[in-house]
Amino acid sequence: MGILSQLEPKEVFSYFEEICAIPHPSYHEGKISDYCAAFAQKHGLVYYQDEQKNIIIIKEATKGYEKDPALIIQGHLDMVCEKEPGSSVDFEKDGLKLIVEGDYITADGTTLGADDGIAVAYALAILGSDTVAHPKLEVVFTVSEEVGMEGASGIDVSMLEGRMLLNLDSEEEGIFLAGCAGGASAACTLPVNRENAAGCMMSISITGLTGGHSGVEINQGRANANILMGRIFIALSKLGFHLAAVEGGKKDNAIPRDCTADVFLAPEKCEEALRIIAKMQDEIKNEYAITDKNIKIRAVQVQKPGCKYMLDQPSTKKVVTMLNALPNGVQSMSADVEGLVETSLNVGVLELNQSELVLRYAVRSCVGSAKDALIDKMAFITEGVGGNIQLSGVYPAWEYKRESVLRDKMAAVYERMYQKKPLVQAIHAGVECGLLAGKLPGLDCISIGPDIQSVHTTEEKLSIPSTRRVWEYILEVLKQHLNS
Repeated sequence: MGILSQLEPKEVFSYFEEICAIPHPSYHEGKISDYCAAFAQKHGLVYYQDEQKNIIIIKEATKGYEKDPALIIQGHLDMVCEKEPGSSVDFEKDGLKLIVEGDYITADGTTLGADDGIAVAYALAILGSDTVAHPKLEVVFTVSEEVGMEGASGIDVSMLEGRMLLNLDSEEEGIFLAGCAGGASAACTLPVNRENAAGCMMSISITGLTGGHSGVEINQGRANANILMGRIFIALSKLGFHLAAVEGGKKDNAIPRDCTADVFLAPEKCEEALRIIAKMQDEIKNEYAITDKNIKIRAVQVQKPGCKYMLDQPSTKKVVTMLNALPNGVQSMSADVEGLVETSLNVGVLELNQSELVLRYAVRSCVGSAKDALIDKMAFITEGVGGNIQLSGVYPAWEYKRESVLRDKMAAVYERMYQKKPLVQAIHAGVECGLLAGKLPGLDCISIGPDIQSVHTTEEKLSIPSTRRVWEYILEVLKQHLNS
């Protein structure tokens, strides 16, 4: 018996538990895609699975809905994989360890992947039902959404009839998303030179940050561990140091919670460096007392350094310059939509290998020209210190439509069920509607979902009662004759 077997709706949570048992990080969605293909075969449904492992499953309309327009239901197969220090979970091999805590489902020491596993669970529960009334359904599951929407960019949807799309990749019940920012992943690289290590080695760690989704919490003032490490490097530059290693963050679209570095200093400078970092910890903890109260910054002198090579002085200076000169965080707020971030970027990954430094950013803007200007600025700074920038996963903004048949129908159902109007919003985070609308002219899209807290972090929680209410709401929407 499964951990979620007693929860309602049983069919949804049953599929969700099966999904959580299958490893499905970005770029490793083969097993979950094959699971969906096997599901389609079992239920006698037509499906298309491409080389990327995107999958489309089609179910014909139930009796009485044959003349209604087809409805596309869409979500993504991959999840952001973050884990607490000490967790033994291997996301490429292991399933998640689910926990029920009151009204919430969470995972033991890892992200839960309700973003967007719950969308897959909802869709499979509908496709597998013999009693749910619905028009023709075209269910689209994409891959690599969390790393630049590469699945939605590459998928062939030419076989789809539908021009109404219900995206299930939102995290706040009662909010209809009707537009989102466009974005790109940017990798800024800098060649470095190494030399034989000399002096005393010091290991620095920054841990305990709150983190979060760079498209949702970027305006919450939370600390970025990579940026804090850059600040420490500036302070140590006054003493003269050589960088040997640095690593922070795992995903460009997740605000990094930790960062570690190894540095070399002249032996007579080590005590002063320890004092500087201790002072900075007090200052930083005070600055982020509200948003990141558990910040810990530690520095220890390593008596027997294992590192044989360090960056030479020019390379160290260029690394410190690039990390601190490149912008990060909110760049501008929307003048049209109150409270909406217009343009931002997040340095989610910082890594130093033998020959180069790599900074990986998630860049977002609901204004295309502003996004391009920001990327140009990043390129100018990066190239100014001898590096280069590469873009991937570029996706367009999803523009708000003033007139939407689907939105009007869904709003009417919502008001009838809950005696209040839903909130209609545009968001800074990216969803795949913009890319799919570019492939399907005239596509009418809405994005909804149940309450999910702290997505992209190890504190991610899925609300059980909200999941039930959204399921009931989706079933009511499916009952409507969307062409009337």
